[in-house]
Amino acid sequence: MRVLALDLGAKRIGVAVCDADGTVATPVTTIERTRDRQRLHREIARLVQDWEAELVLLGLPIDLDGNVGPAAASVLAERDELASIVPVPIEVHDERFTTRIADRALRERGDMDARARRKVVDMVAASVILQDWLDSGGRDRPVEEGTQ
Repeated sequence: MRVLALDLGAKRIGVAVCDADGTVATPVTTIERTRDRQRLHREIARLVQDWEAELVLLGLPIDLDGNVGPAAASVLAERDELASIVPVPIEVHDERFTTRIADRALRERGDMDARARRKVVDMVAASVILQDWLDSGGRDRPVEEGTQ
């Protein structure tokens, strides 16, 4: 099953996909946020179609104490908006520390300055979210009620 993962940031949205077998996540692109949220959601729907995704996975930034704070509430609200446009189920997955993990991995490569890292860290974070979901057996679980 092909999954499209999104890291919904305030300025950018990182996008990653997995292979058709659902084993390896790959960073794809970063979408700059604009004030036109409907246009942005149509662009995401187009990516779902282009990649023939059967599921959209959103990173859910749960607070360190496990609570749904303002950032996670915003992702859940956007999930509900996307559900009216995207023709496949939408799930959320805990994304605590994924941006830090992605940034650290990019720093360790040593071939990017801070500006270059900012341009790609969101899509790398999306791939970390997706790979964690894949590794935890997400593709083998039924889609949760109310996720579409």
